[in-house]
Amino acid sequence: MTGIPWRIRRAAEFLLLFVGGPLAILALHRAGVLFGLLWAAAALAWLGQRGASAPQSDETLDAALRTPLLRFIVLAPLITGAAWIWSPQTLFILPREKPGFWLVIMVLYPLLSVWPQEMLYRSFLFRRYGGLFGGDRGTVAASALAFGFAHILFLNWIAIAMTTIGGLLFARDYARHRDLRVACIEHSLYGCLIFTIGLGRFFYTGAAWKHG
Repeated sequence: MTGIPWRIRRAAEFLLLFVGGPLAILALHRAGVLFGLLWAAAALAWLGQRGASAPQSDETLDAALRTPLLRFIVLAPLITGAAWIWSPQTLFILPREKPGFWLVIMVLYPLLSVWPQEMLYRSFLFRRYGGLFGGDRGTVAASALAFGFAHILFLNWIAIAMTTIGGLLFARDYARHRDLRVACIEHSLYGCLIFTIGLGRFFYTGAAWKHG
């Protein structure tokens, strides 16, 4: 392995993890495997870079969140309006029909899903592969594309498109602030919005894999 240029080795590693991983999970069709591998990968990433996910600037969390929060205030009504125009019958269907389940998602989604995703696709990816992609601009693009591709598991283009765009926003803000808390809060806001306004059906493996 010592004779192989580091870029080739690092690129192969990136493809194995961020392309091969989702494809392997998709082939297995097991939701338990999905969450198990996600958490295992995130935990290993955290152990390998303890302290790296801490804020790397003197900027306060309030200051770092100002732009992401203002953006969310603008985009949330637009996304909700688009969901209403597209499928009015499913708007707010989860809190209307299953309020208890909706509350569980609002509490657990940021803890059990957002943190491992942001640890893997932002903190770890930027630190491990930043040199491979030639700086922040390339790494932001790689992070967004990898994040979108991971959602191939749900077997619909809407999930892939939405998460690629979301991944671009989260990666740009992570590149700017190097603060995992900002990425997690921003991701949680949009994710909880998606589940609240009825778009969560595109992020459900049960429906996607029922014929598998």
